[in-house]
Amino acid sequence: MENISLALELMVVGMITVFIILMIVIQLGKWLIMGVNRIAPEQTVTHKRQTPTPAVPAADARTQAIIRAAVDRITGGRGQVKNIERLP
Repeated sequence: MENISLALELMVVGMITVFIILMIVIQLGKWLIMGVNRIAPEQTVTHKRQTPTPAVPAADARTQAIIRAAVDRITGGRGQVKNIERLP
């Protein structure tokens, strides 16, 4: 019986110790985040206007028909092709 009480006591002390250490780690993490945010605040991102890309010849009628047929078949008639353009 003495061994069980010693084991329970050690278990409780260990669990309390782990809990306290985890709380300290969490608080230190919060303080670190607050300090970094004060020192180096988040920068706002400004979007630059994209320069117009040079004109690429549009797909010919045969290619457009093939693309539209493929989209129609894959989506079961629910898809719709609005624009076809070549990616750089």
